[in-house]
Amino acid sequence: MNRTPIFPRYWLLALLLLLPLQVLAEAKVVYHADFSDPRRFSGMLTSINNMVTHYNNELMDYDVRIVFVAHGIRFVTGDKLAETPFAEDAELAERRDNLSGRLQSLQQVHGVKLELCDITRGEINLAKGRLYDGVELVPSGVVRIAELQSEGFAYIKIE
Repeated sequence: MNRTPIFPRYWLLALLLLLPLQVLAEAKVVYHADFSDPRRFSGMLTSINNMVTHYNNELMDYDVRIVFVAHGIRFVTGDKLAETPFAEDAELAERRDNLSGRLQSLQQVHGVKLELCDITRGEINLAKGRLYDGVELVPSGVVRIAELQSEGFAYIKIE
């Protein structure tokens, strides 16, 4: 009679049962954009692109979001925001097309979610239709960030 030891079978079964847990793990990250500097925003977009490229290469699920607050509103609209505290300057005017294209690529190709503080939008009376497609309004940007952190999102703010 040929007997296979029981221990190795159970060990293999336990290993096979644990493998799907790796697949179920999801990276959750929220970026906080409350600044006006186009170079800083460009660095943030590069960081996000590197992150989602890594997750895609590792076949990992992810949920990456950018929450825009205050001066961050400059990056989710083509409006010059004249006569507001967030008005377009020469540097933003020069870089807007590039930044907008990169942001929209992250959203459309990689599923990065864009969320804007509606308090900020309301303070300058910017019409919702002036926002880029796919920008979701949240009642309060800082409250949204706190909610996401309580749901296990890692918080990143590019300095």
